[in-house]
Amino acid sequence: MLNLAMLLESSAKAHPGHLAVIFNDTKLTYAQLNGAANQLANGLHKLGVQRGDKVALSCPNLPYFPIAYYAILKVGATVVPFNVLFKGREVAYHLKDSDAVAMIAFQGTPELPIAQMAFDGYQQAPGCRNLIVATVDPTAAPPVEGEGVTTLGRVMAGQPPVFDTVQTMPDETAVILYTSGTTGSPKGAELTHANMAMNAVATRDTVGINGEDVALAVLPLFHSFGQTVIMNAAFTSGATMTLLPRFMPDAALGIMQRDGVTIFAGVPTMYWAMMGYPDADKFDLAKIVATLRVAVSGGAALPLEVIKGFEAKFGVPILEGYGLSETSPVASFNHLDRPRKAGSIGQPIWLTDMRIVDPMDESHTPLPAGQVGEVVIRGHQLMRGYYKKPEATAEVIRSDWFHSGDMGKTDEEGYFYIVDRLKE
Repeated sequence: MLNLAMLLESSAKAHPGHLAVIFNDTKLTYAQLNGAANQLANGLHKLGVQRGDKVALSCPNLPYFPIAYYAILKVGATVVPFNVLFKGREVAYHLKDSDAVAMIAFQGTPELPIAQMAFDGYQQAPGCRNLIVATVDPTAAPPVEGEGVTTLGRVMAGQPPVFDTVQTMPDETAVILYTSGTTGSPKGAELTHANMAMNAVATRDTVGINGEDVALAVLPLFHSFGQTVIMNAAFTSGATMTLLPRFMPDAALGIMQRDGVTIFAGVPTMYWAMMGYPDADKFDLAKIVATLRVAVSGGAALPLEVIKGFEAKFGVPILEGYGLSETSPVASFNHLDRPRKAGSIGQPIWLTDMRIVDPMDESHTPLPAGQVGEVVIRGHQLMRGYYKKPEATAEVIRSDWFHSGDMGKTDEEGYFYIVDRLKE
C-alpha cells in the first residue's frame, strides 16, 4: 500500500506545529494543512469522488493548491494539474481526455479569469460532474453559475478535519501530467504513487532537504518540476514551502529576505533576471546570502556566465538537473558531494539508469564517452504510460527504456550533457 498523500501525513504526525506553507501573511502548520486537506477529502467523498476517479486542478501557487492536491490523493483519486493559462477549449480537451469527474479551479483575477475559463471548458465536458471554485472569500458565491458548480468553502464547510486515507497500491496512478507535446495533441503521462513518492525522496536526499529548510515555490506547482522538487520534496522532509504565484525578481528577493529562504529552484530565465536585477541593493543581500544554501536549475542548460554570476552574487552552488514529465520528473542531478560541471545535467539519481544510445539500436548498447546519441532512461520514476494512448506509449518505452527524444553525450567520468533535440 502506498498513497502519495502519506508524504504530508507523516510530516503532520512528526511535526504537527511546524510551518508547512507560507503565503504572504497566511501561515499553515502541518497539522492545519493536513486538516484542511482532510476536510476537502471528506467533501469530495460526499460529492461521490471515488478511488480511481480523475480530478482536475487549476490553481496558481496558492495554499489552495497543496490542500486540493493532497485531498484528491486522500480519496484515492488521481490529480490532473492544469496549466492556469488554459482557455476554455483547452480545459474542455483535457477534461475529456483525462475522463475527469470533477474540477477544482481558483477564481482567478480580472487579468487571468481562471474560473471563467474552467467553466467554459466544464460546460463542454459532460463527464465532468462538478466544478469547485476556490474563492478568496470562502463564504462568497461562485463567480460562475451553473449545474454542479459550487465553491471550495461550501464543499469543506462542516467537514471534520480527520479522514481515513484510501490505501492505494504503489502502481496506481497518482498524477496525470500533460506534456505540451511538440507533436500532435497533449498526452497525459500517468505517474504512480511510487513514481512520485520515490522521486520526491530521491530529490530530498540529493539536495539534502531537511525540516529546517524554507523552499521558495515560484516554479508553477502544476508542472512536474515545482511539484516534485519543491512541494513533495519539502513536505516529505518536514520543511516549509513559501509560495510566489508569479515570478518577478523583486518579489522573489523580497520573500527570500522575509522568510529566510534556504532553497531556490528555478529555470534559467529566473537566474538571469535575479542576477541582473538593477535594484537588488534595496534588499538585505547579506541576509539573503547568509540563509540561502542551495539553488536548483532545470528546464534548459544554464550558461556558464549565469552560473558564475549568480553563485558569486548569492554565494550558493547551483545544482543542474534533468528530467521530463514522463520521469516524474527528475532523472539526473549534479550532487553537492561531487564536483559539479557547468553545462552538465550531472549523473543519474538514486536507483536510476541512464544511457546514451544509437536511437535505431534496439539493444540499447551504451555509446562510448563523447559520442552523441539519444538519452534513454529506466528506473523508479518512469511513467506507466500515456493515458489511453498505448501506441504513443509503445513508441517511447521500448524494452523497458524510455526514449527521451533528447540527444546527449557523456564524458569519461559518467557526467551527462544534453546537446540537441532528436525531433522538434
